[in-house]
Amino acid sequence: MKSDIEIAQEARMLKITEVAKRLGISDEEIELYGNYKAKLKLSIFDRFSEKKSGKLILVTAITPTPAGEGKSTVTVGLTQAFNKIGISSIATLREPSLGPVFGMKGGATGGGYSQVVPMEDINLHFTGDFHAIGSAHNLISACIDNHITQGNGLKIDITKISWKRVVDINDRALRDIVIGLGGKINGYPRESSFQITVASEIMATLCLSNSLKELKENIGRIVIAYNLDNQPITVEDLKIAGAVTALLKDAIKPNLVQTLENTPVLIHGGPFANIAHGCNSLIATKLALKLSDYVVTEAGFAADLGAEKFFNIKCRKGNLTPNCVVLVATIRALKHHGGAKELNEENIQALQKGIENLDKHIENIKKFNLPVVVAVNRFLTDTEKEIEVIKNHCRDINVPVSLCEVWEKGGEGGIDLAEKVKHEIDKNLDRFSPLYELNQPLQNKIEIIAKEIYGADGVDFSIKAKKSIEQFEKLGYAHFPICISKTQNSISDKKGLLGRPKNFNLEIDEIRLAAGAGFIIAMAGGIIDMPGLPKLPAAEQIDIDDNGVITGLF
Repeated sequence: MKSDIEIAQEARMLKITEVAKRLGISDEEIELYGNYKAKLKLSIFDRFSEKKSGKLILVTAITPTPAGEGKSTVTVGLTQAFNKIGISSIATLREPSLGPVFGMKGGATGGGYSQVVPMEDINLHFTGDFHAIGSAHNLISACIDNHITQGNGLKIDITKISWKRVVDINDRALRDIVIGLGGKINGYPRESSFQITVASEIMATLCLSNSLKELKENIGRIVIAYNLDNQPITVEDLKIAGAVTALLKDAIKPNLVQTLENTPVLIHGGPFANIAHGCNSLIATKLALKLSDYVVTEAGFAADLGAEKFFNIKCRKGNLTPNCVVLVATIRALKHHGGAKELNEENIQALQKGIENLDKHIENIKKFNLPVVVAVNRFLTDTEKEIEVIKNHCRDINVPVSLCEVWEKGGEGGIDLAEKVKHEIDKNLDRFSPLYELNQPLQNKIEIIAKEIYGADGVDFSIKAKKSIEQFEKLGYAHFPICISKTQNSISDKKGLLGRPKNFNLEIDEIRLAAGAGFIIAMAGGIIDMPGLPKLPAAEQIDIDDNGVITGLF
């Protein structure tokens, strides 16, 4: 079997102007980045404002193995399958971060014959959105230290500066640093740190803003520090909200690309799901809903992370109503949760034990009053006996299930899944509801997520976290939704607890405010916002020849 990058490099792509034309988009409404990438102007919304929005399908997953379970592959394949059966469909995805591209996971544009192309461009610098976001974030960082050096008129307490710096590379050496060394001319020495760019509040704010005007307003509200009276200092107080937004004037426009089967894809924004809210931009999702009948989107990692945040944060902010959920499962991951060490060998006992992880995610999705279809993303090592175990179990609990072969067969391998999703949507239930009310206290909202979604017995808040909750509620942020940052390797906050964890308490170490993005971040289980590289980083496998042909990207 050819590698993903070999398949992608053999693709027969359409000029992106042709892809846009098929969507009813004129040449004047796109900005070309070469022949196969383009940005879409936000003025398109005006022309399509009266058009009825299409249906929204979320692709999520069970708790993954380190290699992931193929959500992007299924998202792309399902979109291709819908188009094959005569339903116009667009996929909306996040932009890949250079962190995992050069780290452990590799690229993030799907796989096999269900990929988005040009995959090398998308996985590397693409249209420069992440660089713009990083520059905007670091402009704020520079202005904070400059303001202090130039007299500190806002009386910023240098021990209470919450704004970090960012870089879109996994670099553990930057987690804790000291800046301003070298004398007074270089500023005041203080402790600081870096986040990975996809954890930046600028990233989250861009992805949750509906327009350039709203983005500027939201950036102005970002709290970057506190003064000597412990009152918040915002970007607007620094008088740079306009300058920061100016750096994002192009980044806010969604990117149009295509799949191997020339179906349209909007890729825009990329917040991590175990650190941030894990969804592509509201603008891309809403635009896709105007341009097609079915929009297939994904949220990062498993349903306890990306899907929960998609429902409770993104759908609230954008007034979105999802119509169906596809829950991706692999036999490999289920055996992993059942205690198997060798995932490529048949192990019915481990598979049956691991199915409890699948069941918990199904239960969680149904708590949002949404229909769910299980997609078994097939691997070459899966046996017929193992496949039948999952199919029979889903039938027993009355949940639609489909063997998904989009990696090997492209859209053709997802037609059964597409038809089953359409069947669920045609029931026209539209009963979606978030898990909690926004007017509940912050601590209660965290406890609801912990108990209902993770299955925790309770929540243990550090003294620091409790003080922050009290402070943020006094400052008027009690109505914000919650974004819990935790491990992706377990439904709990303890990565070693596989399957369906029980008899544990969620541990909240720290509470952070994301006033621009409009949510409260609860840091659980010692999660960090600057990943490190593994012992054998993916970067070691990537190369480029004299003709500019890249190999080893995925």
